[in-house]
Amino acid sequence: MKKTIITVVGKDCVGIIAKVCTYLANNRVNILDISQTIVQEYFNMMMIVDANEALKSFDVLVTELEQIGDEIGVKIRCQHEDIFNKMHRI
Repeated sequence: MKKTIITVVGKDCVGIIAKVCTYLANNRVNILDISQTIVQEYFNMMMIVDANEALKSFDVLVTELEQIGDEIGVKIRCQHEDIFNKMHRI
């Protein structure tokens, strides 16, 4: 299974988790792990998902999630797990 890392960062507002999770569920992307925090008024979420059964290609998922982020005022970023790990290793 190839995992994908999704990060969501921005000013907190109602419905961020609902919007992202609904999109993922509608596209058969399984959430394996999720963590979210709010520091003062800033929202931060990290998800590990399995997109192997996704109805759309990875590139389309990335583009549509970025569009959702623009609509709700947050930055949504998706990366394959191996790329994420290489970018964040010491």
